[in-house]
Amino acid sequence: MIGMNYKLQKLEEEGKPILAGIVGAGQMGRGMVGQMLSMKGMRPAVVVDVNIENAKNAYIHAGLKEGTDFVEAYTIADAEKVLAEGKFIVTDNNEIVTKTSLIDCAVDATGVPEVGAKVAVDAINNKKHIVMLNVETDVCIGHILYKMANNAGVVYTGSAGDEPGAVIEMFDFAEALGFDVRVVGKGKNNALDLECNPDTVAEIARQKGSSPKMITAFKDGTKTMVEMTAMANATGFLPDVVGGHGASGTVKDLPDLLSLKSEGRGGILNNYKVIDFINGVAPGVFIIISTDQPDILHELNYLSMGEGPNFCLYRPYHLTSLETPLSVAKACIDHEPTIVPRKGLVAETVTVAKRDLKKGENLDGIGGYTIRGTFMAAKEAKELNCLPMGLVNKNTVVTRDIKKGEYITYDDVVLDEKSLMVQLRKLQDALFLD
Repeated sequence: MIGMNYKLQKLEEEGKPILAGIVGAGQMGRGMVGQMLSMKGMRPAVVVDVNIENAKNAYIHAGLKEGTDFVEAYTIADAEKVLAEGKFIVTDNNEIVTKTSLIDCAVDATGVPEVGAKVAVDAINNKKHIVMLNVETDVCIGHILYKMANNAGVVYTGSAGDEPGAVIEMFDFAEALGFDVRVVGKGKNNALDLECNPDTVAEIARQKGSSPKMITAFKDGTKTMVEMTAMANATGFLPDVVGGHGASGTVKDLPDLLSLKSEGRGGILNNYKVIDFINGVAPGVFIIISTDQPDILHELNYLSMGEGPNFCLYRPYHLTSLETPLSVAKACIDHEPTIVPRKGLVAETVTVAKRDLKKGENLDGIGGYTIRGTFMAAKEAKELNCLPMGLVNKNTVVTRDIKKGEYITYDDVVLDEKSLMVQLRKLQDALFLD
């Protein structure tokens, strides 16, 4: 994002700020609104939420006044008029973001796969850039959305600040310099609890001011699996083992810990070019690099990067939705994505039974009571007929008894055929996109 401050300053001086529409005014969306209002050259012109009070609070918490600075609008015609007057909009209608002509870029911050699919498709069809702070949608149907956006001449992208976006900045940096990138990874923020649910994490969620579903998705590991899947699809790297090793260590430990078992340095890996997560280095992201050039090895040692042959580049923070506006700017100004599934469907987040399930039972979804996700190579997932987790919603019905911990396959469920996620995934699979 080097130089983006000057580009945004220029838009501000010219009186041509980027107008963004944000769908989802939960914790992430609210922070994003405040960040955009702090920036030059960009405005959070529309905020959408199913609970209109959440949308209003996003502006109110950022210092704006209802009536004076922002108003409600529910039709495209009304939205066009309000935006032309220079006011902001709150609404529960996603199409205000995706179909209003003055909006330059849509941002999905819901984390709900079905909503993300609709927002992305509508934005692309209406020639708007789309930033997905919704990795859950991306890892399931991101390949076809990326192709659709390219064909439409707009940018489809994941978000800066989310861990996949943060780590890809280091990956691109190291690969551009010609380093051998061996491992890509992230820290794990929460102790893993595969059986947790919204009830068991309710108090933690209350203390953190987050939704129980969000906390559940982090603690049961699903979010980590989703994020690693996005990293895989962007880089072409694979899981070394299903779900990742999830070892414990410090940043100092990583060069040897993430070496091959066969190299005799205490490593845990069977292969390089892999994705993994480490307990003990949260909230950061990292890559492991190497080189066969003796003078580069000498200089890395001189620069206190370690003895080698593996070296760790570590970023000790990711600011999640607070960095998302930079992806909006990069899409609108440079016409470039932050992170996309350039390598196609390399990995999948597949569905695992969180508890024993009975035939005829309805599943719920990410952050719920019935299922969690794990991370595996797409080739293996296809061979096992595993069900991508992003296709599950409350209308998904189990067709046999399933034991806790089992993979759920396509044969084990009746999917919601009305789901846009299901329709797009079928199209993605049928086209054999590469």
